[in-house]
Amino acid sequence: MAFSSTLSLYSHPKVIPKKQRLGFDALASDHGTWPGPDTAWFITTGHGSRSKRLVITAAYGAEGGARRRVYRQSQSQQPLGSSPVNQIATYVVPAGVLSLLLSLTVLWKLVEKLLAPNPSRSSSVEAKSPSQGVKWSFAPGTNLLSGIAAKIERQSTQMLNEFAKELRTFDSVDMSGRNFGDDGLFFLAESLGYNQIVEEVSFAANGITATGIKAFDGVLQANTVLKTLNFSGNPIGDEGVKCLCDILVNNGSIQKLQLNSVDLGDEGAKAIAELLKKNSTLRVLELNNNMIDYSGFTSLAGALVENNSIRHLHLNGNYGGALGANALAKGLDGNKSLRELHLHGNSIGNEGVRSLISGLSSHKGKITLLDFGNNSITAKGAFHVAEYIKRSKNLLWVNLYMNDIGDEGAEKIAEALKENRTITTIDLGGNNIRAKGVGAISEALKDNAVITNLELGYNPIGADGAKALSEVLKFHGNVKTLKLGWCQIGPKGAEFIADMLRYNNTISILDLRANGLRDEGAGCLARSLKVVNEALTSLDLGFNEIRDDGAFAIAQALKANEDVTVTSLNLASNFLTKFGQSALSDARDHVFEMSEKEVDIFF
Repeated sequence: MAFSSTLSLYSHPKVIPKKQRLGFDALASDHGTWPGPDTAWFITTGHGSRSKRLVITAAYGAEGGARRRVYRQSQSQQPLGSSPVNQIATYVVPAGVLSLLLSLTVLWKLVEKLLAPNPSRSSSVEAKSPSQGVKWSFAPGTNLLSGIAAKIERQSTQMLNEFAKELRTFDSVDMSGRNFGDDGLFFLAESLGYNQIVEEVSFAANGITATGIKAFDGVLQANTVLKTLNFSGNPIGDEGVKCLCDILVNNGSIQKLQLNSVDLGDEGAKAIAELLKKNSTLRVLELNNNMIDYSGFTSLAGALVENNSIRHLHLNGNYGGALGANALAKGLDGNKSLRELHLHGNSIGNEGVRSLISGLSSHKGKITLLDFGNNSITAKGAFHVAEYIKRSKNLLWVNLYMNDIGDEGAEKIAEALKENRTITTIDLGGNNIRAKGVGAISEALKDNAVITNLELGYNPIGADGAKALSEVLKFHGNVKTLKLGWCQIGPKGAEFIADMLRYNNTISILDLRANGLRDEGAGCLARSLKVVNEALTSLDLGFNEIRDDGAFAIAQALKANEDVTVTSLNLASNFLTKFGQSALSDARDHVFEMSEKEVDIFF
């Protein structure tokens, strides 16, 4: 007997014709009692044979021994065909229900209820008086499953009513991951028709397909309040996207549409492009992690020329490549509204970056964010990005994470940062930058007080790179978040960082994960924590091979500094025993008792 793991919210059990049911005589033991809850039940169905049987083995005490009775189906009845089994297999039953059916205790209660003897009646189950109002049958898929399915349907309806109440009560509702599927969406869509409350709703990851999207036909046209709609993580595909775009053409309220990971391809991208040509309300469009190729990029580029309302375009994790980037560049040339362009993970390469920078240079709007992370960009591509950084008067955030610009590319970016006075966040993590490249970045920080977030993680800068950066940050720059995880700085590099912290009064968040600091490096940092530091609030030392001695040193530092400002300390994935953990817990309690400041310590 096969079952699926999800329940259709409106499925009803099918009743098997009476002539296909199995009839059984009432069961009674020789002792005049019924088997207890420890009874084991076995149902066997002969495949390819006319003989079907239900074998019920009742386990009694040692006094009575074990006995078994076999009840055979009457040969006059038609053989049990495959249809009842098929009917059972068509039901969609949640995994929780399967667990319920397999519970012996619950199964016994059900069977006991069905088989309880009535001395005043005939022993035949089928011979019960009509006054009872029920004729029990054990044919597969009839009484047991119908009762369970009815209960589940009631619970599902109640659940959907609760969801609908949320939609009518709150202005922001997150219904992601609740698995109500297409049927549930049809039920909930009604609550949005003339809703004047909810402004943001997420239906992400609910098993919704293209069929479910049709539930919004007429609903979104009537709703004038909803501003954010999220269908991410649902396999609606191109067909569902086309349907949604047809609906949104006449919608004048939705400003943010999230369609990440929805199996969207070039045909769906074409439908969205047509929507952008007609819709003047959308501001944010997220199409991350789909299957949009060169053709889809071309369609979207054409829409950008005609659209003057879109502000943020997210195309991370698609398949644009250099050709897609070249097509998109032409759209950027004629667009005036775009502010953010997210192209992380599109393999655009150096040629793609060159085309995009050319288009952005002609862009008549104000680009504030560029995400070119994970795009196989080398120092040659970094040169084009650096040239744009020099000229930009609006750029606030640049991401080149996980490329391969190396020291040469870092030097070019550093030269551009000396001239730029708008960028606050720069991400150069994972670019094979070494001490030389970090030295150039550090020099740029001497004359740049605008950069507040600097990501250099996953670069092998070593202790020398840590020294170059620390010497500058002692007295220069305005960096508040510094990320140096996986940078191979070792205990010696930790010593330079610790010395910098004694003087720096801007760094609030410091990430030093996985740098092989060990107890020596932890001890250096602990000595700095004893000194009054009014800035540092979060210190991450995870994955650093720190043992109890390092933990003891940090615990003592926290106790010694009455003015400690650290509120988050991560020592997870180190080599601490219960002694080191106890010392840190004691230090946390001490800080709270002395200053009523809470320090979250993770180990």
